[in-house]
Amino acid sequence: MAFEDVWKKISWLYYQYILVTALYMLEPWERAIFNSILISVAGMAVYTGYVFMPQHIMAILQYFEMVQ
Repeated sequence: MAFEDVWKKISWLYYQYILVTALYMLEPWERAIFNSILISVAGMAVYTGYVFMPQHIMAILQYFEMVQ
């Protein structure tokens, strides 16, 4: 029962994503390419944030003399 509710919610969210981004007008192969590019860019952004944010945070803290 709970699995069906979760599946309905995920399906509804995916449907909203398709409507908001106007992907419903694309062919399935175009939609797959768009989603692949979107996931790749999001993954690169998360990776870059994970790798470089600690350095920037430390630089900011050192600039404001909060950390020696």
